[in-house]
Amino acid sequence: MNHLYLHCRSGFEKECVAEINDLAAAYGIYGFSKTEPASALVIYVTHEPDGAEQLVKRLEFKRLIFARQWFVGEGILQELPVNDRLTPLLAQAQALPVACDLWPETTDTNDGKSLTALARKFSKPFIQALKRHQRLAPSAKWRLHVLFLSGTSAVVGVAPVNNSASVAMGIRRLRQPSAAPSRATLKLEEAWHHFIPANEWDERLAGGMRGVDLGAAPGGWTWQLVNRGMFVDAVDNGPMAQSLMETGQVTHHEMDGFVYEPKKAVDWLVCDIADKPARTASLIGRWAERRLFREAVFNLKLPMKQRYAEVTKLTERLADTMAAAGINADIAFKQLYHDREEVTGHIRLLKR
Repeated sequence: MNHLYLHCRSGFEKECVAEINDLAAAYGIYGFSKTEPASALVIYVTHEPDGAEQLVKRLEFKRLIFARQWFVGEGILQELPVNDRLTPLLAQAQALPVACDLWPETTDTNDGKSLTALARKFSKPFIQALKRHQRLAPSAKWRLHVLFLSGTSAVVGVAPVNNSASVAMGIRRLRQPSAAPSRATLKLEEAWHHFIPANEWDERLAGGMRGVDLGAAPGGWTWQLVNRGMFVDAVDNGPMAQSLMETGQVTHHEMDGFVYEPKKAVDWLVCDIADKPARTASLIGRWAERRLFREAVFNLKLPMKQRYAEVTKLTERLADTMAAAGINADIAFKQLYHDREEVTGHIRLLKR
């Protein structure tokens, strides 16, 4: 298996390419990337026959910033017969490890979405054929992916269940809460799903905790904190939603988020300020140096060019800030489905 397929956000193919090239080279696994603008897909082809398989075993998927999902396999099958797509795709699947289940996929583009019905319709007979040939086993450590690129081109591959996105195509579809004052609320909810294991939510997102929301108005992120039972200092010169103020859990500070500091440390800092990424990262770093939070989620609005380089630089700067302060911290970034021209960061300060 020497083809690594990576889903990403349309328009961020170059960033996904730059990231996988860097990471593969760091492990001494070399190859070349293929992509097309606005395709939402990157293919990394390794020189070694098992290079892609080695990458998904050695790289930690959740640490990838711009890849939403990945799987490994061989080349794309072209000119599939419309009246029998099953036979060639089944043959490709039989050369792969036994899988626990099958996920039908398309790319996250308008053309890809037009193939969703085909992918779903195909999955039922494909699963039946896989079972007949004993290619599915509930305890298997791999998951099978079939990616349709057109009505006559597709590829089958596998991804390790414990080292890939836990949702198809890496897209976590969340329902907009009717009570939340803005759609931005989904960014924070998705961040929690990505960065915090489900079995740790009750401990790390507990009622009674205290949080600060910088750049809070009208309150999309504050709503998520309040919904978890937290008490929030919402910092913004703009107005907050009256429904949030009526909960009695929110104190509104009408001031600049770059100026505000809490009187004592809080459990959660969240920040979705629209400013230069370096300035936002410096703000978060200052709070971390003084241990003013336990965990933080924040967005960095990316420049038009050198976006991967900018995130890498700021990650290193934050890590250096923590190290200089003698702070042990877990720092990670991800471009989430509900993000746009930005990435979401998460910092958890660990015990000394």
